[in-house]
Amino acid sequence: MGVRAAIAIGTNVGDRAGHVRFAFEALARLPSTLVKGESAVIETAPVGPADQGAYLNAVVLIETLLPARELLGHLLAIERERGRDRSPERRWGPRTLDLDLLLYGGAVIVEPGLSVPHPRLRERRFVLEPLVQVAPDMPVPPDGATVSELLGRLVGPGRGGDAGG
Repeated sequence: MGVRAAIAIGTNVGDRAGHVRFAFEALARLPSTLVKGESAVIETAPVGPADQGAYLNAVVLIETLLPARELLGHLLAIERERGRDRSPERRWGPRTLDLDLLLYGGAVIVEPGLSVPHPRLRERRFVLEPLVQVAPDMPVPPDGATVSELLGRLVGPGRGGDAGG
C-alpha cells in the first residue's frame, strides 16, 4: 500500500483548461501511482501581482509508492512539458502550469526545494476548497487538523480567505 498524497494544479496562461486536462492525464500516468480522486476545477482571482489573468485550480489525490523527492521530480517534469520555466518567474506571477505537492501522507518534510505540507496550505482557500472534495478527512501535520476543519477555519463567520494561483 502506498502513501496518500495531494497535488494542487494551477494555471492562468494560455489554454488553461488544456493545461488542467494535461495535468490530470500526466498524473494518471505516474509510475507506481494510482489516482484516487480529482476535484472539480474552480476559477479564482490571482494572489500577488494584479496584472495577470484568473487561475483555474484543482487538486488530485493519489496513492503512490514514489518517495516524496522523486514524486516532486515528476511534478516538475510535467510542468516543463507544458512549457513552464521557473527560472525567470516572479513570485506568485503568471504560469502555464503549477503543480504543488500539498501533502505526502502524514510526513513533515523540510528540505531545500521541498516543503510538505505545503507551507501556505492552511491559508489558501483556493487550495482547500478543491482539496476538501477529494480528502475531507485527511489529517494535515503537524497538528492533525483535517482538511475540512482547516477550510472551516478559513471560511467561518467573518472570514473570507483568499483566492488565486
